[in-house]
Amino acid sequence: MGEAEEILRPPGPDLSEAPPSSPLRRRNFFLFWTAGAVDGLGTCASALFLPLILLGAGYPAGLTGLVASTALVSGLVVAPVAGVFADRWPRKPMMCAAALVAAGAMGSVFAAVALGRVALVHVLVAAVVEQAAGATYGAAASGTIRRLVPPAEYPRAIGYLQARDQAVQIVGPTLGGVLYQLARWVPLLADALSFLLVAVLSRAISADLTPEREGPPASFTRDLAEGLRFVRAEPFLRFVVVWTAGINALLGALYFHAVFASHARGASPSSIGLILTLSGVGGLLGALAAPWLVARVPAAWIVTGASWAMVPTAAGLAYASRTWAYGLLLSAVSLIVPSVVVVLQSRAVLVTPDRLLARMGTVLGTAGEGVAVLAPVAAGVLVAAYGGRAMALGCAGAFAGLALYATARAGLVAQEAS
Repeated sequence: MGEAEEILRPPGPDLSEAPPSSPLRRRNFFLFWTAGAVDGLGTCASALFLPLILLGAGYPAGLTGLVASTALVSGLVVAPVAGVFADRWPRKPMMCAAALVAAGAMGSVFAAVALGRVALVHVLVAAVVEQAAGATYGAAASGTIRRLVPPAEYPRAIGYLQARDQAVQIVGPTLGGVLYQLARWVPLLADALSFLLVAVLSRAISADLTPEREGPPASFTRDLAEGLRFVRAEPFLRFVVVWTAGINALLGALYFHAVFASHARGASPSSIGLILTLSGVGGLLGALAAPWLVARVPAAWIVTGASWAMVPTAAGLAYASRTWAYGLLLSAVSLIVPSVVVVLQSRAVLVTPDRLLARMGTVLGTAGEGVAVLAPVAAGVLVAAYGGRAMALGCAGAFAGLALYATARAGLVAQEAS
């Protein structure tokens, strides 16, 4: 890296001089990792059961779905805005404030459910506020990794973050189900308390997370446009946007295809849940193995090899006839993806100046999550119109196109890895 690394090195303690160790042994990273785990568990514990609470209060399924969709969209809208402020303001107070706002929103819903006074408008507003606060926390958090670990530890640190998120997706729904059996309001109370703990853990981080600035901040629109221009002007980041958005859309479509196909064959809800479980286990194992793989295999080989490996997996889903087969095939894909994510995110942090980290992170995140939101609708429409097999084969063809794109850009990935 040489001179470029000197330019990108943040102010404060020189982490690169610290003895090599696991990122989890670094106090500040451990606090950050734990805060994300607590946040994820609390959110999973409540998100799956909030619609059931509305349905139990007598509201129709259509309105209940509208609440969930509106909340998700609000998070996507707020994220780029929050990214601008996360590159202007001290990030640690921003993370704490966002967690406290989310705690207040979910605490109010807990109180309403416990008192038996569930109102659709109240739940809608609280869900929107919670999603907006979560997006704000995520924007501030996306600019912190450089202050918590040295560049040599980025792959391991990002791998640990990936593994944490995968583990939360496996454990969270089960935890929520256990809490819901105690009382309808218990998952909501757990979510509110988890946000309070997140605020405490974030406050305990001792590293200086204040972003660098070059002079006084420009107008909001200029700062927002600067983040978009930076991603668009950086060839590697353009590749990350395209690859991430494509993978998210196709994986989401394949997952819902598997759910729809299993349901059409009369599979039980527990059998369909097996798909999610196997996929989550594959993602967890892939995230744990990713740092080891990234340290031993050239980055370009990982990206191109993983992209091509998804083609036969998607094609296999077209001919699967058992729920466990769907689960194993999706688990294979989930096993592959984390290594690519570690490669791309590690390089993205290195090529981005500190003052643009949050905006870069929110642009990449919004691009990936935005297309993922459309996956359930697209899968349902395509399966109904053309059948499950045709849709799976179409996804395999799309994966092949994405793999060709990754192969054509392999030199770019190798260049950023050097």
